[in-house]
Amino acid sequence: MWRYSTMLLALALGGTGDASGNAAGPHPARDTRLLGRWDITITTPDGPRPSWLEIDQSGNDALVGRFVAIVGSQRPISRVESDSNGFHFAIPPQWEGGSGDLTVEGRLTDASHLTGSITFPDGKRFDWTAVRAPALRRSRAPAWGKPQRLFNGKDLTGWRALGENQWVAANGMLRSPHSGSNLVTERTFGDFKLHVEFRYPKGSNSGVYLRGRHEVQVEDDEGESPMTEHFAGIYGFIAPTELVARPLGEWNTYDVTLVGRMVTVVANGKTVICNREIPGITGGALDSNEGAPGPLLLQGDHGPIEYRNIVLTPARE
Repeated sequence: MWRYSTMLLALALGGTGDASGNAAGPHPARDTRLLGRWDITITTPDGPRPSWLEIDQSGNDALVGRFVAIVGSQRPISRVESDSNGFHFAIPPQWEGGSGDLTVEGRLTDASHLTGSITFPDGKRFDWTAVRAPALRRSRAPAWGKPQRLFNGKDLTGWRALGENQWVAANGMLRSPHSGSNLVTERTFGDFKLHVEFRYPKGSNSGVYLRGRHEVQVEDDEGESPMTEHFAGIYGFIAPTELVARPLGEWNTYDVTLVGRMVTVVANGKTVICNREIPGITGGALDSNEGAPGPLLLQGDHGPIEYRNIVLTPARE
């Protein structure tokens, strides 16, 4: 009786119904080969810039997704339109200049590659290419090597500024007195455990980019609610379970373990992110080559910040 009534309802609503009792009708074209995560490289006059896209299926008919542009956090895509010629979507602006939507067009070149164009809210249009993002699953738990002190407490040996340098090393501290360039290690790393201590003045903002791609947020957020963009969050993707920032003027600590895409963050002695998957890159990443080792990046372009006791324990090969 239920199946028969359902078919009658479908017919009354204008559908044709099918043998299973589900309303049937025309489905919008969609290409399920697009499903998954994609690491994007945008070609700009200033050089290649990283981006990221995830496409998922919603119900039987619709494609939805998430997108990270050159800067900012991931943004939801309410619908990805696709047909035999490719796909396209539009999302509102975030930190880009201009008032229009950010629009993306693309197509598959084979099962693992995309190509297309992106038009930013200010009307500038650039071409891009993409590869499927690696899963980065590990078949076994890592064996850890010896802890390595990345900052010697005296100078910038082992580090370089991405632009004109404002960082000062003295008295065991690595200090950025004002907004300026980001700082990266000369060495790159795969899986690791990281200990870092930091201190900031009121209203300041920094971040620790793991492999130069995934930001652990550093920000004056005491008393705020936990969010992906707040203290100890993986920016744009993973919120901490609680916000444990210490009062201004006190040193905070992060102990971060990164194995493949899986991250654990212990902030000021409390586990606030426990073995969670990082889906993709943070806006402002150095590149989108997620499968490769990368440097540690300290954000220095958002305000004054001090770091000390930066110790990294790499996984053995």
